[in-house]
Amino acid sequence: MTLNHPKSLLAIAFLIYTAIGISFFADNSSPSDLRYKTVENIAYRDEAGMDDYMREACRLDVYYPENSKGFATVVFFHGGGLTEGKRFIPEQLKRQGVGVVTVDYRLSPRAHSPAYVEDAAAAVAWVFKHIGENGGSDKRIFVTGHSAGGYLTLMIGLDKKWLAACGADADQIAGLVPFSGQAITHFTVRKERGISEKQPVVDEMAPLFHVRKDAPPLLLITGDRELELLGRYEENAYLWRMMKLAGHPDTQLIELPGLDHGGMTPPSYPILLKFISRISGTQSVSGEPASAVPADINTQSSTTGSNQ
Repeated sequence: MTLNHPKSLLAIAFLIYTAIGISFFADNSSPSDLRYKTVENIAYRDEAGMDDYMREACRLDVYYPENSKGFATVVFFHGGGLTEGKRFIPEQLKRQGVGVVTVDYRLSPRAHSPAYVEDAAAAVAWVFKHIGENGGSDKRIFVTGHSAGGYLTLMIGLDKKWLAACGADADQIAGLVPFSGQAITHFTVRKERGISEKQPVVDEMAPLFHVRKDAPPLLLITGDRELELLGRYEENAYLWRMMKLAGHPDTQLIELPGLDHGGMTPPSYPILLKFISRISGTQSVSGEPASAVPADINTQSSTTGSNQ
């Protein structure tokens, strides 16, 4: 079903957000049987090669159902413009049957581009290597994040060199779901170069520069184009279009009308869970097939409206 009316999309987002949560198991575990555990403050880079700031910043927490096997894992990067923020486990992802790895990374101005992208890649490579120790599947690793975290999601998922440098393959990521991620060169990267945030740049530090048809499945979610930061919706819409033209078979774009840059996050989590369910072929908590979760949202959602 193609969504052409913003009110229809908002209604669908509300239905998904208020519906029974989705959970993801490869074994026969029941949601009520799961016991969750959190392991905190794990260094995801080789401490022998770190300076003091890297030892402080390059840490992650792992939240997972300890009595389930083969579960999907969400790697979550916080927002904050690449200058602030702290790792946290989103409440909407707790007790959903998925593992969650939440990541800190170096921030500007204490570090400069591409340090934060390198850290993001190192964290995802760590998950590929170690999530099986906690029962998770390395074939069901999804990467997401809000704002700056969405930018990091796109950079390491589309430009393969970052994960390759860490001994991992970006194509093994099961899916990329940036929440209001920057598709052009991030404004903090531009600021470090003395370029205004209102001067668009598309270079090697822009996800748009790395459009490719063989990337993992990609779901782009933004807030209302009239309420988002600068041209954030339009950047994502251009990325969606160019991925389609490049021949990528599974790129979708969702605009959440009436919601600004921060307000778009709560309804994005259940959309993320539905996406994981579709890619993984798993069932909902209710036991119904994933296809029975309300509405097909996996289409580009809007083609009209003025620019920001």
